[in-house]
Amino acid sequence: MRDNPITTTVDFDADGIHHGFLKLPHSHDGSGWGSLMIPMTVVRHGDGPTALLTGANHGDEYEGPVALMGLAQDIALHEVSGRIIIIPMMNYPAFMAGKRTSPIDGGNMNRVFPGAPDGTITQKIADYFQRTLLPLADVVLDFHSGGKTLDFVPFAAAHVLDDANQQARCIAAMQAFNAPYSMILKEIDSVGMYDTAAEDMGKVFISTELGGGGAVTAHTVAIAKRGVENFLKHAGILAGDPDTQPTVQVDTTGEGCFITSESRGLFEMCIDLGDPVQEGDVIARVHDIYRTGGTPDEYRAQTSGILAGRHFPGLVDMGDFLAVIGTLE
Repeated sequence: MRDNPITTTVDFDADGIHHGFLKLPHSHDGSGWGSLMIPMTVVRHGDGPTALLTGANHGDEYEGPVALMGLAQDIALHEVSGRIIIIPMMNYPAFMAGKRTSPIDGGNMNRVFPGAPDGTITQKIADYFQRTLLPLADVVLDFHSGGKTLDFVPFAAAHVLDDANQQARCIAAMQAFNAPYSMILKEIDSVGMYDTAAEDMGKVFISTELGGGGAVTAHTVAIAKRGVENFLKHAGILAGDPDTQPTVQVDTTGEGCFITSESRGLFEMCIDLGDPVQEGDVIARVHDIYRTGGTPDEYRAQTSGILAGRHFPGLVDMGDFLAVIGTLE
């Protein structure tokens, strides 16, 4: 397989705090011999594990970039044992455009792994993570939130895995992150995901969903900042013990947790995030936007728990995600 065209302006093996770029050649109308410059920081101090920290896998999700930009600015070298690779804006073109996917090639970074060194811009970035960055890492944290189309209770997540030992290590890292909610998650389609690429290599991997709507709040940013420090302490890279507070354990692996729209129209949410839900409760209604006087379509909970996630904008289309119910452990 050909080499990836991405180079770095930092040395992964040099002690110190180094700010630089992943540099990807990108010829376009504005710069025929240009490069896409993806900001990054590498912190190394002595021996220890390597953590790979990423945000903006989807470009309209901002808690991760805010927390990781702050970490890159504030981290003290003497507190580190090992190495931290910080890439606050993983899908940089999408981030700069404020979009979920890349405006250059339409690529969804979390659906193109393992990528390709001779593919599109998004595929080249994914390939560099697949073949260069992930092999360096022992533990991986990928920040997500709902972006412009989803909203969630703030949770950290670990996946159901075939390897029970690996799953237990991921769950321990999730619990150490210590978001207000901690979720055991089974993806509806894990093919092509960054998560899957890391987990298939045996890495400790956790992700988050820390709100939504395409903006941050002081509350969700505080969760992200505290969580990444907890994650690094749990890994033994930062000194000290994680700062733990009560967390609600939820599960979305059962039948009926995910609700999908079979209608197009005006979206009415009937309960709020974090509210308790009983099987049979009306979760949402979708109203006909083409005429008055019709009866809205009702969507009911197929299981009991809490409302953990919801569609965000006021209009909904057939096939859109409507809601997810988290069952309580």
